[in-house]
Amino acid sequence: MITLSTAHEELTLGVPEGTSVPTLRDLIDAHLRMPFPLRRNPHEAEAAAGVDAWLRAWGLSEEPGVATMIARTRPAELASCISADVDPGLLQITANQIAYQFVFDDRAEDAGRHSPGPLLPMLFESIAILRDGRPPGTLLGAALADLHRQVRERCTPAQAARWAWKSREYVHGLLYEAVAQAQPDLVRAADCTSIRSLIAGVEPFYPLCEAAQREELSPAELHHPVVQRLCRLSADAAVWIPDLFSAVKEQRAGGMINLALARQRENGCSLQAAVVLAIRQINGTIDEFQQLQAEVGPELTPAGIGYLEGMAGWISGCYHWSRTVPRYADVATVPAVS
Repeated sequence: MITLSTAHEELTLGVPEGTSVPTLRDLIDAHLRMPFPLRRNPHEAEAAAGVDAWLRAWGLSEEPGVATMIARTRPAELASCISADVDPGLLQITANQIAYQFVFDDRAEDAGRHSPGPLLPMLFESIAILRDGRPPGTLLGAALADLHRQVRERCTPAQAARWAWKSREYVHGLLYEAVAQAQPDLVRAADCTSIRSLIAGVEPFYPLCEAAQREELSPAELHHPVVQRLCRLSADAAVWIPDLFSAVKEQRAGGMINLALARQRENGCSLQAAVVLAIRQINGTIDEFQQLQAEVGPELTPAGIGYLEGMAGWISGCYHWSRTVPRYADVATVPAVS
């Protein structure tokens, strides 16, 4: 068996020596529990073309580095993997939103790398658009305003309001990230996990999961305590899984808001051991999600059940997308054992 050391315990991996687990990506595949199968939307190619056209229409594809970043992140592929059953229109909104968030997140990371201050104009503009309906003053703001329009046209007023609220929470989370990056010595592992849940950018998509159902969910279903817990579990699992595959990239770039890197700092161990510790946490989260999903299912309408299936699609889609997307290719260059 392969053994990795942390400051607190020896991690014995369930992979016999001599078995082909040469890279960190293989180590993740060997230990991460993924009960949800890979499925893809048949309209993925059209969504990819739509993303390119939408970014061009708002002038974002001409911004430095955006075209290369989009080629390396493949937003329509991620949208396809997480939303295998939605119609072409909803798939396009999902893909556009993923592309927008990648652009916005990278821009925010660059602006707030050394101090939160330079990030404020971006955040103020976004909140003004999402909360107050004010006109945008930048290309990025114009794209957000158009995305908001798309959501309002497709969703019910209540769903669109939830989308805007969740999107504002994501924007606010980026300020927390900038503060943490500027003062890393003050940030504990639990703080990183809390910030990660804000900047994951997953929960803004859940109103689109609502809109994919034939009927609108009742308030009782949406606010059911178990459904609320499932929202948290699915969003955490969906973003922690890419953290495993992006840990090498983030470590080399000096990032810190990453589940695996937080476990590494907390335990003073190798990146490989930290990844295994993070996998344990993710596996437990997925186990709880499946258990609660089965328990609450009989109480829900078909729309409620479909809503939870949309959340499960995020967990599965993020895994299958993360393991092959060029943005995280560095994970295949690191050996499984340090």
